Amino acid sequence: MMRALDSICYGVAMMSALQLAGGMVRAAEAESAELFGAKHAKLDSLATGAWWEKRAGGMNPPPSMEVARDEVVAFAVYTQDRGVLKMTAQLYPLKPGEAREARLEVERDGGWVEVARAAVEYPGWSAHFRVEGWDAGRDAAYRVRHGEAAVFSGRIRRDPAEKAEITVASLSCNSSRTTGARPEIIERLRRQDPDLLFFAGDQTYRHTEHTAGWIEFGLQFRDVLRDRPVVTIPDDHDVGHPNLWGENGKESVHPAGADGGYMFPPAYVNLVQRQQTWHLPDPVDPVPVERGITVYFTRLRVGGIDFAILEDRKFKSGPKGKIPQLGPRPDHINDPGYDPRTIDLPGLELLGERQHRFLREWGEDWGGAQLKCVLSQTAFCGAVHMHGKEDERLLADLDCNGWPQTQRNRALAEMRRAGAVHLCGDQHLGVLVRHGIEEWGDGPYAFTSPALVNTIYGRWWHPADEKAGPNAVAGSPLPWTGDYRDGLGNRISMLAYANPVKMADEKQRADGYGLARFNKEKGTVTFECWPRFGEGQFPGWPVTVPMGANDGRTPRAWLPKLVISGAETAVVQVVDEGSGEVLYTRRVRGPEFRPPVFGGWRHTIRVGRDRPDGVSFSGVGVDLSGFGEKIEVRL
Repeated sequence: MMRALDSICYGVAMMSALQLAGGMVRAAEAESAELFGAKHAKLDSLATGAWWEKRAGGMNPPPSMEVARDEVVAFAVYTQDRGVLKMTAQLYPLKPGEAREARLEVERDGGWVEVARAAVEYPGWSAHFRVEGWDAGRDAAYRVRHGEAAVFSGRIRRDPAEKAEITVASLSCNSSRTTGARPEIIERLRRQDPDLLFFAGDQTYRHTEHTAGWIEFGLQFRDVLRDRPVVTIPDDHDVGHPNLWGENGKESVHPAGADGGYMFPPAYVNLVQRQQTWHLPDPVDPVPVERGITVYFTRLRVGGIDFAILEDRKFKSGPKGKIPQLGPRPDHINDPGYDPRTIDLPGLELLGERQHRFLREWGEDWGGAQLKCVLSQTAFCGAVHMHGKEDERLLADLDCNGWPQTQRNRALAEMRRAGAVHLCGDQHLGVLVRHGIEEWGDGPYAFTSPALVNTIYGRWWHPADEKAGPNAVAGSPLPWTGDYRDGLGNRISMLAYANPVKMADEKQRADGYGLARFNKEKGTVTFECWPRFGEGQFPGWPVTVPMGANDGRTPRAWLPKLVISGAETAVVQVVDEGSGEVLYTRRVRGPEFRPPVFGGWRHTIRVGRDRPDGVSFSGVGVDLSGFGEKIEVRL
């Protein structure tokens, strides 16, 4: 009798288990059905559907998505700005029946206080916390919790406003072909202790499996992500492209996306952007582009440094069908006799009008800012000669922001008006250049960080004549510095580069990252370039430049000296009354400033505390007429 009862109970239990398992599978199948459309049913497959039954194949698979249930909170990233804390917690995939909610707690008075709850979004498995009225003046330990046992902890840093020097780590291109930890990078970054981490894109090369690739990235870097603000912006490989010309969100039908637009559906693009960018300050202009693809361009202030965060892929025109094809593919030019003007055509876009408007407004608003910096995916020039292999020369690559040239110059002119430096990645080659717009050296400095793990695509700076350019860097150990034109005809001054020595040897292929140290007291920025392996920096670094030199135009005259009282610092704007052009808007230190001008006869000077909105003087002439040698300004 007992055996029969046991058999019945066992059978009932087995049937229940099978029904439960079947129910889980059916629920998972229903949950994942048509997430990205029938054509793209396998997108993010390792984290959707019955994901626990799947295992990644291939030579370098991502980590398993199935972990102990007390480890399901993989990592978190955050920023804080103007009293708003935003944090994204990335969870491993959850199973049917598990709570779809996460909690954020902070330590106060020796105990833990819950400050926010958030739904775990599907697909993607990210939870997003927003806390208003955040006190930026204090540190706070935090922990993200799921269920009773899963915890990820870290520290929300107070804004380092009191520090004389603010350090930004600039990182990009984290090859998925090299799996596992990044201890040599993490250990040095923890010693260097940057105030902000900037990941410029290609955090993962998993292409169609972003959740698994994003979790892999988070595991590799979470020991530095957990306790400082982080900017992550997706680039082409993050959204599954070899190259990306977003063209305002339209659909791309070209196999490599060169016609412009996105190859994968908006739901997948938005998943990537939600995971990587939700924690950034709110978008300054949140209206989606075509097909409902979201935007994230915004600003972030850390320790008195004001960062404009751009999307330099989203609005850019694709080359295919719009310009002559001058090479083996629409975006590569190898015709040495081509005229760069033939591809710089009216109607082509780079940043798009919305981001130009943002940059203009950002450049005039100095609230909470002493110095300014632009963050974006890629470089506004083609500071590269060899692509892929050391003996494969490419004249011009339209994937960089050196094209279209007119729009490139517009973007740089906005940075110059604000005296902003530029940090980016993407190019797999560490370089420091000074841009030229109308003349060599009249534009801002720009630092492109090397690839963190450079197994995908080597690049080299190697002029064909192997000669230094005019105005070469005196005393540099690098042979090819100075003034050049890139393959698109843009003026650039090469200050330093970090070529791979031997791509087959991971310790000689120029893996690494950059640091930018902003010294607020001296008004300088120092660029450092660190190899992944070894102790010293790459040859040619560090390089220190005055932030004021981000506007390299030669003054043609000076206006009357401003003698400012009522404020320790002031914001000064100068407008050419003949053209209506804003020449620059700057925060100046000290009581006296004599504004330089670059042409024109009459100018308007506007002065304020954080914006040029306090007092205004019109008709100020370079001949000093009407005002004399100085103008008294009381704020």
